[in-house]
Amino acid sequence: MDEKELKQQELMQLVEDKKFRLLKDELSEMNEFDVAEFIGELEPDKMVVVFRMLPKELATDVFACLEPDVQQRIISDINDRELHTIIEDLMIDDAVDMLEELPANVVKRVLQQATPATRAQINEFLKYPENSAGSIMTAEYIALKKTMTVEDAFAYIRAYGEDKEIIYTCYVMDNKRTLEGVVTIKDLLMNSYDTLIESIMDTHVIKAVTTQDREEVVELFNRYDLMSLPVVDHENRLVGIVTVDDVVDVMEEEATEDFEKMAAILPSEKPYFKTSVLEIAKKRIPWLLVLMISSMVTGTILAKYEEAFQILPILVTFIPMLMDTGGNAGSQTSTTIIRGMAIGEIELSDVLKAWWKEIRVALIVGFVLSLVNFIRLVIQYPGQELVSLTVVLSLFLTVLIAKSLGCLLPMAAKKLNLDPAIMASPLITTLVDAISLSIYFGLAVALLKIY
Repeated sequence: MDEKELKQQELMQLVEDKKFRLLKDELSEMNEFDVAEFIGELEPDKMVVVFRMLPKELATDVFACLEPDVQQRIISDINDRELHTIIEDLMIDDAVDMLEELPANVVKRVLQQATPATRAQINEFLKYPENSAGSIMTAEYIALKKTMTVEDAFAYIRAYGEDKEIIYTCYVMDNKRTLEGVVTIKDLLMNSYDTLIESIMDTHVIKAVTTQDREEVVELFNRYDLMSLPVVDHENRLVGIVTVDDVVDVMEEEATEDFEKMAAILPSEKPYFKTSVLEIAKKRIPWLLVLMISSMVTGTILAKYEEAFQILPILVTFIPMLMDTGGNAGSQTSTTIIRGMAIGEIELSDVLKAWWKEIRVALIVGFVLSLVNFIRLVIQYPGQELVSLTVVLSLFLTVLIAKSLGCLLPMAAKKLNLDPAIMASPLITTLVDAISLSIYFGLAVALLKIY
């Protein structure tokens, strides 16, 4: 048992023994994420009791880290005054994230306890399209004027920086909120107090537009190693910033969604153990039905060549090897291409370049696999050289086609504004199975003259 688990047990015992004063002291020294995790593991009737004993400055930070179902439970049990304190102290992006997960009746109550200014700001953020830059940004940033001196900037940061999401990067705007430049704390520290912001700010600002897809925002963070990114409207007016912690959340969500789609599962936003068996089954059944029905094509091909099995039964023994190798070869390529597109290494314009590269890889891989198989088959089945040749030729062509499909299908999905992840392992494997069998039996009929 590690130190963290021991700590959790110790805290649980304090709850059981109702030693709340000691528990409060312990929680006050902990990180808000660890406190949120601890509260999430409590019995529902004890969650609010423990949450209420947290110091005010810690309570809001902990609340932002809680799972949506725990947040809803606490909101339903606290009074309006406590709810008003939480909603006013929350960062706008955290408040928006919370409201997007709550039922309509709970959202109505939360907004009723917010001040008109906070409510207007939240409603403005809720207008942005889902999965856009606007939906993940926050309005808590430091805005400076280019006419300020370094001394003025420090004074402004000291006065207003406490409630801001980030103060290490400051954004320079004019009176119409047009984004003009960016300046860092390092820039301010390295210059004298009387230096004008205009003379040290960087005017080549990397930025995003509110309606831009959040995956593009992730690409900007990865490409330029950013800690924060300004978000502007279509008139270049600064409306918010995206911080690295929000981008990490997006990366985790997108990666999870891609893994689920690649495994032929409809994406789910709930944690595994908080998702009911029925919900999990509902997420998995649709794609399994699609793949099962599409696999019937394989059965049709096998039925068409039933007489070939009767004439030369040995043909059946090589079917699993051909289908598995083709599926694996296609999955390797599709995974590589999907990842490349996700991190911006591969663009749609690179389709021919990527396909030609995969063809050359397939030629090498196919040749090696075919050579190894041919040697094995000649030794294992002496006197069946034509059968061995049929198998290895089928294998070579299957690898070639599988890697081509693994490259082209995800890029075709991207071109059609679909998620490339849906063209991953299960779907490609099903297609390659049908194609490999058609090639195999077509070559068998031609080379072995079965009919």
